[in-house]
Formats: sequence, structure tokens, C-alpha cells
Amino acid sequence: MKSTENYLLEKFGPLLFIGQLASLLDRSEGGLRWCLRQNGEMSKKFNPAKKKIGRRVYFRSALVAKVLDQDQADAD
Repeated sequence: MKSTENYLLEKFGPLLFIGQLASLLDRSEGGLRWCLRQNGEMSKKFNPAKKKIGRRVYFRSALVAKVLDQDQADAD
């Protein structure tokens, strides 16, 4: 069984852009951008994974995998 991090690295590479993260979370890009700007639970989890390169915003696959794994562990 593949780990979440390995899956994300194989599918998206080391960095995800906002559209990839939105599709992974089954959200629209605009909705995800709005959630990440708010001072809520989702922004506190995913904003540390942000990496800005120039004007573009990416998310580190390894940190996104940790957030997803933590959420899954909390649900169990």
C-alpha cells in the first residue's frame, strides 16, 4: 500500500499548484482560495505548506500529505 506522500509525489510532483490541491480536496479553485484567506481551521492546516515562487503559490506535497494523514487519523 502506498503512503499518501508517495501517491502525491507520483501524481503531482514535489509541489502542487492551487488547482491541483483544489481537485484533490474536491473544491473549486475560488472556494479554496477563499478558505485559505480566512482565519479558519483549513487555512491553519494548509497555509504552512505554501511556497511562493514569484507570483505563483504552490503547496509542498509532503506537508499536504501530513495534513491529509492527520485528518484521516482524527476521523478514526
